[in-house]
Amino acid sequence: MRRDGQVLILEDDLTLEHARRLLGMGAEAIAQGVTEVDFAGAGKVDSSALSLMLAWRRRAQAAGTRLGFRNVPDSLMSLAKLYGVDTLLR
Repeated sequence: MRRDGQVLILEDDLTLEHARRLLGMGAEAIAQGVTEVDFAGAGKVDSSALSLMLAWRRRAQAAGTRLGFRNVPDSLMSLAKLYGVDTLLR
């Protein structure tokens, strides 16, 4: 995970194994002004990635900002649809 201006660029697996660490890193980046998360470099993803996305979005909303997502893997959006949370991530 690295930052390029207001964009957080994911370069890790977004799986249960890494979720706790990524949650904190993402929250810190949001507090410092990140407004978009780019999944282009993300490795493996599982349902933990959805939890991260929703948690990061809540953090941004609590801080009075909007957080967008780009290059979200199709497999992750399919999971979001399955769980009925896809509209929360757009």
